[in-house]
Formats: sequence, structure tokens, C-alpha cells
Amino acid sequence: MAQRRSITMTRREALRRGMLGLGLVATGGHLYACGGNEPTQHFSNLANVGPLQEPDENGVRLPEGFTSRIVARTLREPTPASAYRWHLFPDGGATFAADDGGWVYVSNSEVPAPAGGVSALRFNRFAEVVDAYPILSGTNTNCAGGVTPWGTWLSCEEYPRGLVWECDPFGRQPAEAHLALGVFEHEAVAVDPFNGLLYLTEDVSDGRLYRYVPDNIFDDGRIDLDNGTLEVARVLSDTDEGPVEWLTVPDPTFSGDTPTRLQVGNSTPFRGGEGIWYSNGVIYFTTKGDDRVWTYEVETSQLAILYDPTTSDTPILTGVDNLTASDQGDILVAEDGGDMEIVAFVPTGEIVSLVQVVGHEQSEVAGPAFDPSGTRLYFSSQRGAGSPPTGGITYEVTGPFFV
Repeated sequence: MAQRRSITMTRREALRRGMLGLGLVATGGHLYACGGNEPTQHFSNLANVGPLQEPDENGVRLPEGFTSRIVARTLREPTPASAYRWHLFPDGGATFAADDGGWVYVSNSEVPAPAGGVSALRFNRFAEVVDAYPILSGTNTNCAGGVTPWGTWLSCEEYPRGLVWECDPFGRQPAEAHLALGVFEHEAVAVDPFNGLLYLTEDVSDGRLYRYVPDNIFDDGRIDLDNGTLEVARVLSDTDEGPVEWLTVPDPTFSGDTPTRLQVGNSTPFRGGEGIWYSNGVIYFTTKGDDRVWTYEVETSQLAILYDPTTSDTPILTGVDNLTASDQGDILVAEDGGDMEIVAFVPTGEIVSLVQVVGHEQSEVAGPAFDPSGTRLYFSSQRGAGSPPTGGITYEVTGPFFV
């Protein structure tokens, strides 16, 4: 068992050493396993992709040069090699590199207890689905989540007594709940790998933005998710933007009568926290009540609005939900409603429509994640097409996202 040590002097050093010791390097939203899919220097091509074309045979509109395929459907077996049936209501997701050149795509199931959980699709190095299996079962309304630098998936339960569950994408270890990360209507979580901090969103109309400060980092680089301090954000400005201070939550496990979000009276409410992601020193997150995309600069503690449809020159994004970031600085936001698109904010400043699912008006787009090579984008239509919807569909889109 790894030994525990104080992080007060060596937080950054311990994290970096631990990641290298595990054979993992965090780069933006992706993890690369040594001996597997090695990172390659690429540049974003998203600003150069053309307009969306007519729907393909899968009902997906894509730029020219991109193609789609369906890799899983609700209650069907994704591969003859496994009898496991893909889950209902696929939501937040992420990819993890394997040491044989393949990868795993994990996907939450936003179904009430006891049917919630997380499933995984295992791909070989030829992008063939070779296995499907559960990595968390029996939980409640698993919405989004986040990746860790040590190669696990944090799955968030979205209900008043919701927890964060740490899952092994390869199914080798049982999932574990971490109460120190708070008991509330969790939406998503992002790990700052260089400062050893976690940031968490809450999906209620007056939800809060939280930060978890661990007491320890283990010798193998893993953050102690069971001993630490949960903090809540307060914006020190009369406007929505500005400097942020972090205040201690007195009862993060909601053991008393006061919900976690209401325990610090002068903390700042956000209108329905959704996806959150760490990339290059910035925390990005969305709020669905006002369709905003936010940035929080970790080093300066400054909060700012990246996108607001009421002020944007390109107000093509509504129904903001899950998000992810590429290693090249692109921020991808999926729509819950809206036009059922995935929209990218690219480093050059443009806002680009990348994907649109047609005929799925009662669904939402969820779980966007690039494969380790950056040539494939995975996502789901949570409830599928038609009225009533036919069931969740998980897609893979291949194309020149990067050059």
C-alpha cells in the first residue's frame, strides 16, 4: 500500500513523480500510457473545417472529410465477444489509453437507483470494439465526471445525496466512493494535476462551484480523496466576474439538516453547474441556466465568462452541458437540447459547429471525448431519435480534427 505524506512542500513534485512512476502523463484531457499510444505533436484544425453537410446514414451532420459510425446502442450487445448490454441514458464519458495500443471509452448511465452506473467499451489498436463491461453498478443518476492523472474515472451522482465514485476503466479494481468530495447533486469534476486540487460543479439552479484540497499525496502520485477540505467559491465582485476566494464547507458530507450548498451563506450561486474540465492552467465549466461557458484561472484565482449567447457575436451554442478540452486548446461543449450539436471554441477565437445529430429533439448530446490519437471523437445521444425516443446511441466520429 502506498505511503501517505504531507503535500505542503512538494505538491507539484509529488504529482509529477507519481504520474511518471505510473507510466502516465496528463496532457490536456488525455492520458497516455507508456508503451501504448504515445502523444504526438498536433495542431488544431477545427477553425478550418467546413460547414456541416447533410445528415449521413446515421443521422449525423458533419463537416466534409468526417465520417461517423455507431459503436453501441442501449440494451444491445456492442460486440459478440461480450454478452454485456449497453446501458440506458449514456451521459458523461472519457477515454483512457491501453498499453497494447488500444483504449477504453467509459460512459455514465444517468438512470435512478439502483440502475445507474458506468459502462466501458474496449477498443483494440485497430479501433475495433473487442469488449464491453460495467465498471460501476447500483448507483443513482450518474451524470458526468472527470479523469484523474493516475488513470481512473470519477463518476458523479446527480441527486441531493449524490457521491463521487472512483472507477477503474479496465474493470480490474472495484469502484470506491469518496465522501470527502462532498454530498450534493454532483455534475462533474476536474483535476488540476499540477496543484493537486479538484474542482466540482453542482447541477441545481443555485448550485455552487467547489474546490477540494487534499491533506496528502501518496508516494505513487495519487491524491488522497478521503482526507482533505471541501471549499466553496465566493466571487469578490459586484459583477459575475472577478477574483475568487475559497471558503471552507463545515459539513461536506451533509450529515445535518443544511444542504452542502447552503452552509456558507455568502458563497456564490451558479445557475446549474454542468461540465467542467482542466486544461493548461484553466478550469472551464458551463452553467445551463444562462447558457454560459466560464473560465477560472488557477494561478490568479480570476473568474471570467468565455461565452454568453446574449452578448456573443456567434450565439450558436445553447443548452450547454458536458464539455471536454483537447491538448491543443480547443474547448468542446455538447448541447442538452439546443440544436443537438457539439460546438468548439478554438484557440484562434472562432466558434465552430463540429457535429449535429438530427431527429433527436427529445435527447441530449453527452460524453464528448477524443481517443488518444486525436483522430476519433466519441459521444452519445442520450435517449436517441423519435418521439418517443428509441434509446441511447453512442457514436464515433473520425476526421482531421488535428494536423
